[in-house]
Amino acid sequence: MSTIRRAAVLGSPIAHSLSPVLHRAAYAELGLAHWSYDRFDVDEAGLPGFIEGLDASWAGLSLTMPLKRAIIPLLDSVSGTASSVEAVNTVVLTEDGRRVGDNTDIPGMIAALRERGVEKTDSAAVLGAGATASSALAALSEICTGPVTAYVRSRERGDEMRGWGERLGVDVRIADWADAAQALRAPLVIATTPAGTTDALTGAVPTAPGTLFDVLYEPWPTGLAAAWSTRGGAVVGGLDLLVHQAVLQVEQMTGCSPAPLAAMRQAGEAALAAR
Repeated sequence: MSTIRRAAVLGSPIAHSLSPVLHRAAYAELGLAHWSYDRFDVDEAGLPGFIEGLDASWAGLSLTMPLKRAIIPLLDSVSGTASSVEAVNTVVLTEDGRRVGDNTDIPGMIAALRERGVEKTDSAAVLGAGATASSALAALSEICTGPVTAYVRSRERGDEMRGWGERLGVDVRIADWADAAQALRAPLVIATTPAGTTDALTGAVPTAPGTLFDVLYEPWPTGLAAAWSTRGGAVVGGLDLLVHQAVLQVEQMTGCSPAPLAAMRQAGEAALAAR
Protein backbone atom coordinates (compact mmCIF):
# COMPACT_ATOMS: atom_id res chain seq x y z
CA MET A 1 0.00 0.00 0.00
CA SER A 2 1.37 3.40 -1.00
CA THR A 3 2.16 5.91 1.73
CA ILE A 4 -0.41 8.68 2.01
CA ARG A 5 1.00 12.04 0.84
CA ARG A 6 -0.63 15.37 1.57
CA ALA A 7 -0.39 18.88 0.11
CA ALA A 8 -2.57 21.98 0.40
CA VAL A 9 -2.94 25.67 -0.36
CA LEU A 10 -2.96 28.12 2.55
CA GLY A 11 -4.24 31.69 2.62
CA SER A 12 -7.03 33.94 3.82
CA PRO A 13 -9.53 34.12 2.22
CA ILE A 14 -9.02 30.81 0.45
CA ALA A 15 -12.46 29.47 -0.57
CA HIS A 16 -12.08 30.87 -4.11
CA SER A 17 -8.76 29.13 -4.80
CA LEU A 18 -8.52 26.98 -7.93
CA SER A 19 -5.33 25.29 -6.70
CA PRO A 20 -7.10 22.15 -5.41
CA VAL A 21 -8.76 21.67 -8.81
CA LEU A 22 -5.45 21.98 -10.66
CA HIS A 23 -3.35 19.81 -8.34
CA ARG A 24 -5.99 17.09 -8.03
CA ALA A 25 -6.28 16.95 -11.82
CA ALA A 26 -2.52 16.47 -11.99
CA TYR A 27 -2.59 13.68 -9.40
CA ALA A 28 -5.36 11.89 -11.31
CA GLU A 29 -3.45 12.14 -14.59
CA LEU A 30 -0.21 10.97 -12.96
CA GLY A 31 -1.90 8.04 -11.21
CA LEU A 32 -1.08 9.38 -7.73
CA ALA A 33 -4.11 7.87 -6.01
CA HIS A 34 -2.46 8.15 -2.58
CA TRP A 35 -1.99 11.92 -2.87
CA SER A 36 -4.49 14.51 -1.56
CA TYR A 37 -4.61 18.29 -1.94
CA ASP A 38 -6.80 20.51 0.24
CA ARG A 39 -7.28 24.17 1.13
CA PHE A 40 -6.99 25.75 4.58
CA ASP A 41 -7.96 29.26 5.66
CA VAL A 42 -4.84 30.37 7.52
CA ASP A 43 -3.84 33.94 8.33
CA GLU A 44 -0.45 35.29 9.38
CA ALA A 45 -1.16 34.77 13.09
CA GLY A 46 -2.15 31.13 12.57
CA LEU A 47 0.66 30.22 10.18
CA PRO A 48 3.41 29.21 12.67
CA GLY A 49 1.06 26.87 14.53
CA PHE A 50 -0.16 25.28 11.30
CA ILE A 51 3.39 24.68 10.08
CA GLU A 52 4.50 23.17 13.38
CA GLY A 53 1.54 20.78 13.31
CA LEU A 54 2.51 19.14 10.02
CA ASP A 55 3.55 15.48 10.19
CA ALA A 56 5.67 13.33 7.89
CA SER A 57 2.76 12.70 5.50
CA TRP A 58 3.00 16.28 4.22
CA ALA A 59 4.88 16.83 0.95
CA GLY A 60 4.24 20.47 0.15
CA LEU A 61 2.28 23.69 0.50
CA SER A 62 1.09 26.37 -1.88
CA LEU A 63 0.84 29.84 -0.36
CA THR A 64 -1.28 32.78 -1.38
CA MET A 65 -1.93 36.13 0.23
CA PRO A 66 -1.24 37.16 2.93
CA LEU A 67 1.32 34.43 3.62
CA LYS A 68 3.95 34.73 0.86
CA ARG A 69 6.26 36.84 3.00
CA ALA A 70 5.13 35.62 6.44
CA ILE A 71 6.28 32.07 5.66
CA ILE A 72 9.93 33.03 5.06
CA PRO A 73 11.12 33.07 8.72
CA LEU A 74 9.63 29.58 9.18
CA LEU A 75 11.71 27.99 6.41
CA ASP A 76 15.10 26.28 6.41
CA SER A 77 16.08 27.60 2.99
CA VAL A 78 14.69 29.87 0.28
CA SER A 79 15.55 29.81 -3.43
CA GLY A 80 17.22 32.73 -5.13
CA THR A 81 14.08 33.31 -7.19
CA ALA A 82 11.92 33.67 -4.08
CA SER A 83 14.54 35.77 -2.28
CA SER A 84 14.68 38.20 -5.21
CA VAL A 85 11.11 39.35 -4.51
CA GLU A 86 10.86 38.34 -0.83
CA ALA A 87 7.88 36.12 -1.64
CA VAL A 88 7.44 32.36 -1.34
CA ASN A 89 4.43 30.65 -2.91
CA THR A 90 5.75 27.07 -2.73
CA VAL A 91 7.12 25.03 0.17
CA VAL A 92 8.51 21.54 -0.34
CA LEU A 93 8.71 19.42 2.80
CA THR A 94 11.65 17.06 2.35
CA GLU A 95 12.00 13.54 3.70
CA ASP A 96 14.62 14.71 6.20
CA GLY A 97 12.21 17.29 7.63
CA ARG A 98 13.46 20.44 5.95
CA ARG A 99 11.17 23.21 4.69
CA VAL A 100 12.37 24.57 1.35
CA GLY A 101 10.77 27.71 -0.10
CA ASP A 102 10.51 28.73 -3.75
CA ASN A 103 8.54 31.08 -5.99
CA THR A 104 6.94 29.50 -9.06
CA ASP A 105 4.98 32.64 -10.01
CA ILE A 106 8.05 34.13 -11.72
CA PRO A 107 8.99 31.17 -13.96
CA GLY A 108 5.25 30.59 -14.38
CA MET A 109 4.89 34.07 -15.89
CA ILE A 110 7.82 33.44 -18.21
CA ALA A 111 6.39 30.07 -19.30
CA ALA A 112 2.91 31.54 -19.90
CA LEU A 113 4.39 34.27 -22.10
CA ARG A 114 6.60 31.80 -23.96
CA GLU A 115 3.52 29.70 -24.72
CA ARG A 116 2.08 32.73 -26.54
CA GLY A 117 5.30 33.31 -28.45
CA VAL A 118 6.78 36.05 -26.25
CA GLU A 119 10.35 35.12 -25.41
CA LYS A 120 11.98 38.55 -25.54
CA THR A 121 10.76 42.15 -25.61
CA ASP A 122 12.65 45.42 -25.95
CA SER A 123 10.36 47.29 -23.53
CA ALA A 124 7.30 46.71 -21.37
CA ALA A 125 4.71 48.42 -19.19
CA VAL A 126 3.39 47.27 -15.81
CA LEU A 127 0.02 48.45 -14.52
CA GLY A 128 0.04 48.48 -10.73
CA ALA A 129 2.64 48.20 -8.00
CA GLY A 130 1.59 45.43 -5.60
CA ALA A 131 3.14 42.05 -4.84
CA THR A 132 2.31 40.66 -8.27
CA ALA A 133 3.98 43.65 -9.90
CA SER A 134 7.27 42.80 -8.20
CA SER A 135 7.01 39.25 -9.57
CA ALA A 136 6.30 40.75 -12.99
CA LEU A 137 9.51 42.79 -12.73
CA ALA A 138 11.44 39.66 -11.80
CA ALA A 139 10.06 37.89 -14.87
CA LEU A 140 10.86 40.91 -17.04
CA SER A 141 14.43 40.92 -15.73
CA GLU A 142 14.88 37.73 -17.77
CA ILE A 143 13.02 38.61 -20.97
CA CYS A 144 13.04 42.42 -21.33
CA THR A 145 16.14 44.01 -22.82
CA GLY A 146 15.06 47.63 -22.33
CA PRO A 147 13.10 49.89 -19.96
CA VAL A 148 9.96 48.96 -18.03
CA THR A 149 7.48 51.73 -17.26
CA ALA A 150 5.39 51.20 -14.14
CA TYR A 151 2.10 53.11 -13.86
CA VAL A 152 1.29 53.77 -10.20
CA ARG A 153 -1.09 55.80 -8.06
CA SER A 154 1.31 57.22 -5.47
CA ARG A 155 4.90 58.35 -5.03
CA GLU A 156 5.38 55.69 -2.35
CA ARG A 157 4.37 52.93 -4.76
CA GLY A 158 6.64 54.42 -7.38
CA ASP A 159 9.57 54.38 -4.96
CA GLU A 160 8.84 50.72 -4.17
CA MET A 161 8.82 49.76 -7.83
CA ARG A 162 11.99 51.68 -8.50
CA GLY A 163 13.61 49.89 -5.57
CA TRP A 164 12.53 46.50 -6.91
CA GLY A 165 13.92 47.47 -10.28
CA GLU A 166 17.31 48.32 -8.80
CA ARG A 167 17.35 45.06 -6.90
CA LEU A 168 16.37 42.99 -9.94
CA GLY A 169 18.51 44.82 -12.48
CA VAL A 170 15.55 46.28 -14.39
CA ASP A 171 15.49 49.84 -15.75
CA VAL A 172 12.20 50.91 -14.13
CA ARG A 173 10.65 54.23 -15.06
CA ILE A 174 7.72 55.57 -13.07
CA ALA A 175 4.60 57.15 -14.58
CA ASP A 176 1.39 58.41 -13.01
CA TRP A 177 -1.73 56.25 -13.19
CA ALA A 178 -3.52 59.19 -14.83
CA ASP A 179 -1.39 58.46 -17.91
CA ALA A 180 -2.03 54.70 -17.89
CA ALA A 181 -3.58 54.78 -21.37
CA GLN A 182 -0.07 55.38 -22.72
CA ALA A 183 0.98 52.00 -21.29
CA LEU A 184 -1.13 50.22 -23.88
CA ARG A 185 1.28 51.22 -26.64
CA ALA A 186 4.05 49.06 -25.19
CA PRO A 187 4.84 45.78 -26.98
CA LEU A 188 4.14 43.92 -23.71
CA VAL A 189 1.69 45.15 -21.07
CA ILE A 190 1.35 43.33 -17.73
CA ALA A 191 -1.78 44.29 -15.78
CA THR A 192 -1.47 43.39 -12.09
CA THR A 193 -4.36 45.45 -10.70
CA PRO A 194 -7.59 44.28 -8.98
CA ALA A 195 -10.77 43.51 -10.92
CA GLY A 196 -12.35 46.55 -12.55
CA THR A 197 -9.29 48.80 -12.21
CA THR A 198 -8.42 48.79 -15.91
CA ASP A 199 -11.98 48.95 -17.27
CA ALA A 200 -11.64 52.66 -17.99
CA LEU A 201 -8.72 51.94 -20.34
CA THR A 202 -10.64 49.80 -22.84
CA GLY A 203 -11.24 52.70 -25.22
CA ALA A 204 -7.50 53.43 -25.37
CA VAL A 205 -6.43 50.04 -26.77
CA PRO A 206 -4.48 50.80 -29.96
CA THR A 207 -5.54 49.48 -33.36
CA ALA A 208 -2.60 47.06 -33.53
CA PRO A 209 -1.79 46.15 -29.91
CA GLY A 210 1.08 43.97 -28.80
CA THR A 211 0.69 41.39 -26.01
CA LEU A 212 -1.41 41.88 -22.87
CA PHE A 213 -0.77 39.73 -19.81
CA ASP A 214 -3.72 40.30 -17.46
CA VAL A 215 -3.10 38.35 -14.24
CA LEU A 216 -6.80 38.12 -13.32
CA TYR A 217 -8.76 34.95 -14.05
CA GLU A 218 -12.12 35.79 -12.53
CA PRO A 219 -14.11 37.49 -13.95
CA TRP A 220 -12.74 36.59 -17.38
CA PRO A 221 -12.26 38.09 -19.82
CA THR A 222 -11.67 41.44 -18.19
CA GLY A 223 -12.91 44.45 -20.12
CA LEU A 224 -9.35 45.26 -21.13
CA ALA A 225 -8.61 41.69 -22.26
CA ALA A 226 -11.82 41.59 -24.33
CA ALA A 227 -11.04 44.90 -26.03
CA TRP A 228 -7.47 43.75 -26.65
CA SER A 229 -8.61 40.54 -28.33
CA THR A 230 -11.15 42.43 -30.45
CA ARG A 231 -8.32 44.55 -31.85
CA GLY A 232 -6.26 41.48 -32.68
CA GLY A 233 -3.76 41.59 -29.84
CA ALA A 234 -2.38 38.51 -28.08
CA VAL A 235 -3.74 37.95 -24.57
CA VAL A 236 -2.28 35.91 -21.73
CA GLY A 237 -4.65 35.45 -18.80
CA GLY A 238 -4.52 34.74 -15.11
CA LEU A 239 -5.51 31.11 -15.62
CA ASP A 240 -2.44 30.69 -17.84
CA LEU A 241 -0.28 31.97 -14.99
CA LEU A 242 -2.09 29.88 -12.39
CA VAL A 243 -1.68 26.69 -14.41
CA HIS A 244 1.97 27.23 -15.28
CA GLN A 245 2.98 28.04 -11.70
CA ALA A 246 0.97 25.03 -10.47
CA VAL A 247 2.72 22.74 -12.98
CA LEU A 248 6.04 23.69 -11.37
CA GLN A 249 4.61 23.14 -7.88
CA VAL A 250 3.35 19.67 -8.77
CA GLU A 251 6.74 18.74 -10.20
CA GLN A 252 8.58 19.95 -7.09
CA MET A 253 6.21 18.38 -4.57
CA THR A 254 5.71 15.00 -6.26
CA GLY A 255 8.99 14.55 -8.11
CA CYS A 256 6.98 13.68 -11.24
CA SER A 257 7.95 15.54 -14.41
CA PRO A 258 6.52 16.77 -16.63
CA ALA A 259 3.28 17.63 -14.87
CA PRO A 260 0.18 17.35 -17.12
CA LEU A 261 -0.31 20.96 -18.24
CA ALA A 262 -3.21 20.26 -20.60
CA ALA A 263 -5.23 18.27 -18.05
CA MET A 264 -4.66 20.91 -15.39
CA ARG A 265 -5.73 23.75 -17.69
CA GLN A 266 -8.84 21.82 -18.78
CA ALA A 267 -9.81 21.24 -15.15
CA GLY A 268 -9.31 24.93 -14.34
CA GLU A 269 -11.41 26.04 -17.31
CA ALA A 270 -14.20 23.64 -16.34
CA ALA A 271 -14.19 24.85 -12.74
CA LEU A 272 -14.39 28.51 -13.79
CA ALA A 273 -17.19 27.77 -16.27
CA ALA A 274 -19.18 26.09 -13.48
CA ARG A 275 -19.02 29.10 -11.17
